Amino acid sequence: MRALAIVGAAVALLAVEARAEPSAHTQALQAKAAQAPEFADRADFEAAERGFLGARADPVIRNAAGGVAWDLSAYDFLNGPAPASVHPALWRHSQLLARHGLFEVMDGIYQVRGFDLANVTFVRGKAGWIVIDPLGSAETARAAYELVTEKLGARPIKAVIYTHSHSDHFGGAGGLVSAEDAAAGKVKVIAPEGFMEAVASENILAGPAMQRRAVYQFGVFLPRGPEGQVGAGIGPGLSRGTPALVAPNTLITPRATKLTVDGVEMEFQLTPETEAPAEMNIYLPRLRALCMAENANATMHNILTPRGALVRDTKAWADQLTASLRLYGDKSDVMFTSHAWPRFGKDQVTTFLARHRDAYKFLHDQTVRLMNQGLTADEIADRLALPPALAAEWYNKGFYGTVSFNSRAVYQRYMGWYQGNPVQLAPLPPEKAAARYVEAMGGAEAVIARAKAAVEAGEYAWAAELLDKVVFAGNPPAEAKALLVESYRQLGWQSESSLWRNMYLTAADELATAPKGGPGQPGLLAGAPLPLMLDAVAVRIDPAKAGDGRLSLQIVLIDEPGQALVKVANGVLVHEPVLAADEAEAVLKIRRADLAGLFTGQRKLPELIAAGRAELSGDVTALARLAAWVEPPTGRPFPIVTP
Repeated sequence: MRALAIVGAAVALLAVEARAEPSAHTQALQAKAAQAPEFADRADFEAAERGFLGARADPVIRNAAGGVAWDLSAYDFLNGPAPASVHPALWRHSQLLARHGLFEVMDGIYQVRGFDLANVTFVRGKAGWIVIDPLGSAETARAAYELVTEKLGARPIKAVIYTHSHSDHFGGAGGLVSAEDAAAGKVKVIAPEGFMEAVASENILAGPAMQRRAVYQFGVFLPRGPEGQVGAGIGPGLSRGTPALVAPNTLITPRATKLTVDGVEMEFQLTPETEAPAEMNIYLPRLRALCMAENANATMHNILTPRGALVRDTKAWADQLTASLRLYGDKSDVMFTSHAWPRFGKDQVTTFLARHRDAYKFLHDQTVRLMNQGLTADEIADRLALPPALAAEWYNKGFYGTVSFNSRAVYQRYMGWYQGNPVQLAPLPPEKAAARYVEAMGGAEAVIARAKAAVEAGEYAWAAELLDKVVFAGNPPAEAKALLVESYRQLGWQSESSLWRNMYLTAADELATAPKGGPGQPGLLAGAPLPLMLDAVAVRIDPAKAGDGRLSLQIVLIDEPGQALVKVANGVLVHEPVLAADEAEAVLKIRRADLAGLFTGQRKLPELIAAGRAELSGDVTALARLAAWVEPPTGRPFPIVTP
């Protein structure tokens, strides 16, 4: 009987594989969506093509080991009409984002687009280039610079500007400039106030969890193609190169918002707590050009990104767009951003900023209005929609963020995850709750029968909800997993949002195969200052391993100013930026990058000591005890759609 069950399971999964095509329900939905009148507007295609200067001859960008960091030809399949497996609006949007190469925004401003999730912008200075947002990995940033040099001539990089604290805008810095040159002031590295703190919070402290969920959000392991990943909403996708943060040496603060960089006058509009905790727009008065960073996009953005982050302040975001419009709208002949293509002409710039702002303001105000009427987050998400005049604009459509997801984020910012019903105070964990739900509905066979009927009716979301309970109840029949795979695929293919598509399809892939790990980012920790590095260690202390153990360790950096007194007690690591060797059991003198290597497992202390790169005195067991209490980095992905 067990052999027959195994054969049956295999047949069920093979049946789903054989049926891996858009259903009649999905085809009908796509056909209806394709009739929207907005498809007649080709202005975005003209803007995305404008100023094209050339592309890279070799489409494959490789890392030092010869692996593929980025393949510019991976999205060639987007040429042609939309297939039934992709929402037609998302297909159109992905076609625009996949256009790659060097573009002249205007004389003196150039962008390399399509080399990563974000754009990199090169502003011509008096003696060299000012680079705005150097992509997400060293390999793609270096390839972009090579293309600029090939087409525009050799010029040194005089400055790097980070508009905000997300890794796709700073991770490539190490491919363009060295940390040593930045520390010595040979290259200006400019960032908004609070940049490093935000980087630590969003990319280092919660990095493993965020990277795992980013695998879903960006469809990292999905095949590129009409049935898989077609884009990431704000760019083609994440490069798989080497991120390397170079710490800023110049901060823009409210007291210093104007700067001349390599002969170019710049005004900075600080916009904290908008798209990122630390972010800024840039205005170039002599060029009448406005860089809106990631505060303005060719799509609605996320108020709460599915990969995980702090909930963003929608009202502050809208208010800052109002300020941008007032400060720079009438003075800007071109607007460029960290993603997608520019807007040309004062009228286009002002209209775009106003209507994009209105979409966020509407989202905020109407969510709060309905919240104050007693509606819950889920009820608001089910009801809320943008007014037709705003919804018709391509840049307000939900290719990245959605009204549904974002309205729940606005609710969460004000009210938290709890929606007021006491039944939510102590919910059962998913596995226990699922087992009881399945039992209450008459067992797995009864639930599967209901799910089958839902699938046949095209009610894939309801089918997925039912089948998710069967999976989490434990030991699900193969038929349940097969039906859930089918439901997730249809939901993915129907999605206008690239992120929803990627998450549905990644869920289907993991159910049919196994969880796949996300890329680590040890380069980010190496670029962090000592206090943030120690914060990252503190959240890896395992109290069960530490027990009632105690230690005190003095760390002194030998290649730059910096020291810390580290103490562990009660399973808690605390650190202070003080020199108090008399309180410490041991003193470790080390370079900052080597210390990061110890914490990530890339360096061994005996080897560093032997090479004269570190010195440990006092109780030499102190560091070993600390290491024993810290959870080691793991590449094993935790499950998401299975128990």
